[in-house]
Amino acid sequence: MGTVLAVTEAPPMPRPAGVRAVLAITSNKGGVGKTSLATNLAIYLRALREDLPVALVGLDDQRVIDRMFALRPLRPGEGNLKHGWAERCLDRVLRIGEYGVHFVPSPPDVSLLKARAEDPLTLRRILERTTWNGVFVLDTKSDLEALTRNALHAADRVLIPVADWASLEEAGRSFALLERARLPLDRARVVFTLVDRRSRTGGTDGAEPLLRRLEEEVRRRGWPRCRTTISRSPRVESLSSGTSKPLSVLHHARGTAVHRELHDLAGELLRDFEALATREPDRGGAAELWGHRLGAPEPGGYAAAGDRPGPDQAAGRR
Repeated sequence: MGTVLAVTEAPPMPRPAGVRAVLAITSNKGGVGKTSLATNLAIYLRALREDLPVALVGLDDQRVIDRMFALRPLRPGEGNLKHGWAERCLDRVLRIGEYGVHFVPSPPDVSLLKARAEDPLTLRRILERTTWNGVFVLDTKSDLEALTRNALHAADRVLIPVADWASLEEAGRSFALLERARLPLDRARVVFTLVDRRSRTGGTDGAEPLLRRLEEEVRRRGWPRCRTTISRSPRVESLSSGTSKPLSVLHHARGTAVHRELHDLAGELLRDFEALATREPDRGGAAELWGHRLGAPEPGGYAAAGDRPGPDQAAGRR
């Protein structure tokens, strides 16, 4: 896919009264750290801005969010995403969870929602009716089917994890889907995840580092990307595989490179959300985005987040 950033405007819709921002994490390839990124970013966003409510919605069938954030088992009759979808509002099914992060309990079978998600604007309308004055983080399934398409239409920002060449090619399918849906391509950002900086193309010492090759290809294709790169860490990976309740990087892997990288990535997103919320409407025909108009990406990408208070100081509690 070549460099194509000029797209037709998406149909304008009124800005929701309470929602500040919606972030979707999506990849058509599994094993790129998508759910780990979604859950931990929600925790870091909450840590960096304690006055900012953050809620997670899982559109896959792994129930990782429930296991990681639930403070108690779901009681009979309590609502989950299926009920919120049917009611076209998530107010009744939002629950407070670990680390001060809210979440929507997963339904027993996410596939049942697909029949109710053929209209790609359904989730966007549900969020418009939800009186949530904060950030929604949407974790999608490893596909580009109905629920993922709903997430793409609902999101202010879409993070597309890329860990290797195969996931980079799948990222191309996500950008192509945005283009076919007449959504602005600069709504999405590639984020390199599970990066082993020792890996080289071709497997020989004289070969080019894999990360550099991926960066060059993303640049060649003209895709926006996050400045922060998330490293591979056996210690961090054990947090989601060593226990039935996945653990957070913020509280259980301080001192690792991933801890600092997630802090920086959350800072990038917060600065971006603030820019979206305060930017004056653009009169030049840029794509409308939840009541704001987003122009071309600024030269040099996102500003660094190093001037923000560290998460160790911002949040040391569960």
